[in-house]
Amino acid sequence: MNEKTTAPSILRLAAAVFLGLIVGFILFLIVALFIGMFNNMMGMNIPVGVDFAENIISAILLVIFVGGCIAGFCWKVWTTPATEEEDESSAPEE
Repeated sequence: MNEKTTAPSILRLAAAVFLGLIVGFILFLIVALFIGMFNNMMGMNIPVGVDFAENIISAILLVIFVGGCIAGFCWKVWTTPATEEEDESSAPEE
């Protein structure tokens, strides 16, 4: 399980970073939506909303989600070997 793999290509790492940004931001929006619904139903005053430019707690939550997603996707790219396409010339002919 602890096999040595070659370093992934820069394109795979760039795709992991881009996907981490998108998924992290979407997860932040979903969590902020549920916290907002919980605040509204219970009458609590948890200061988390989608206005991360005005609220430090929301900004920290956004950084945690985006950073975690980028790190997770980069780790997955780094530990998963690239798929190798099989050449048609090396396939046995029948």
